[in-house]
Amino acid sequence: MELQINDSILVKQFIDGDERALEALINKHNKRINGFIYSKVGDREVTEDIFQDTFMKVIRTLKRGTYNEEGKFLPWVMRIAHNLIIDHFRKTNRMPKFDGSDSFSIFSMIGDDKLNIEKQLIKDQINSELSQLIKELPKDQQEVLEMRIYKDMSFKEISDNTGVSINTALGRMRYALINLRKIIEEHNIVLTN
Repeated sequence: MELQINDSILVKQFIDGDERALEALINKHNKRINGFIYSKVGDREVTEDIFQDTFMKVIRTLKRGTYNEEGKFLPWVMRIAHNLIIDHFRKTNRMPKFDGSDSFSIFSMIGDDKLNIEKQLIKDQINSELSQLIKELPKDQQEVLEMRIYKDMSFKEISDNTGVSINTALGRMRYALINLRKIIEEHNIVLTN
């Protein structure tokens, strides 16, 4: 609790014009944020770039007055860093690629741990965004979609659990997917790299 109070006081002081408050925040969380970024990218220079970009975004948001203080400064900064890490991987296009050649190569199957981490970060981000979009659907469509996709239930099981016919469950799934596509298009969201 002490950390959160101190962070919120430092944030307020910075917003009120005290530049040293930002320096204190950076010094306070430097090790943790740098460690987090480095654990994902494995490169000191890239870590430093992402760290600087993270705090540039923090400064811009604080100066704009759009930061919502809820005593969660560090998790908020970590989220910004996480998103910048994903952006870095997308920009450098370091996702694993397999060529379509007929000859099989064992080397194309051996994974680089960094690529697996990058892939997982992007997958986590997409899942997070998708679960937020699903919440915008009507409840009956949400229910069917979650049972089908996340619980891997058959339409017969969905029908039994919801007390509706299989055709109704199929219809709800169809409308859920149609509405999800509309929401994605309306918000101009890209769920792949």
